[in-house]
Amino acid sequence: MKRLLLLMICAVAPSCFATQPGRLVMIVGIDISGSYLRGKYFKDSLDFLAHYLYAHLKGYGGLAVPHSLFVGSIGGATPDEAKTFYPMQIFQYKDLDGIKKEIHRLFATKKQNANTDYNAFFKQIADLVKNRRLVLRPISIVMLSDGIPDTKRTTDTDIYRTIDFSPLENLARNVTIRLLYTNAVVGNNWRNNIPRQRVKVWTQDAEVMLNWKNDDVLIKNTTFADQKKFFAWIKDLVDFNPRNKRVR
Repeated sequence: MKRLLLLMICAVAPSCFATQPGRLVMIVGIDISGSYLRGKYFKDSLDFLAHYLYAHLKGYGGLAVPHSLFVGSIGGATPDEAKTFYPMQIFQYKDLDGIKKEIHRLFATKKQNANTDYNAFFKQIADLVKNRRLVLRPISIVMLSDGIPDTKRTTDTDIYRTIDFSPLENLARNVTIRLLYTNAVVGNNWRNNIPRQRVKVWTQDAEVMLNWKNDDVLIKNTTFADQKKFFAWIKDLVDFNPRNKRVR
């Protein structure tokens, strides 16, 4: 009876389903290695992330409400060091300012990592998805990082071929890595030089990301729920669905 009543109400007000979770698994990695944490984009990337998570959790502008969300750091003091992933419940009941404060508390005050260990990050994601029984759901891995791996190799191709996507290949039919706050050269290497079969890669340069808070994107004196240009900006420049490309 309660279910029938809910359906009848929603027939009149479809927006009651606006924040219902979908199938998407969203995993966010924040680079707290010295080069990125001390860099000029770190604070801006945390501020953007707060707005990005809040918009997704509310389903504003038609953005996908995640079924599951985990936020953690990339790398560690030693190679292969496991890091804490904070679950959706840490963020979903907070307002925008609360999410921003929580992100800064969890990551801006951490001791910088010695290593940017992308491979350990991907292995931990695979274990997390399997242990949480989230296999086969679409997975979006959002990374705030310059994208430069720690390695002793010298050529661009060799450097990026050390990054291993294999733990992610069979988790789902749709796995997308979104590398934000990188640069054009590094982004090109992520898209074209990392071996993969099914994992999709999308990158966005830091100089583009800085525009998220411009007056013509995030409109002043407008409630966040009505920031249509900002939500469209996210869809076009961050949540874009790239084509699958096999790299050998």
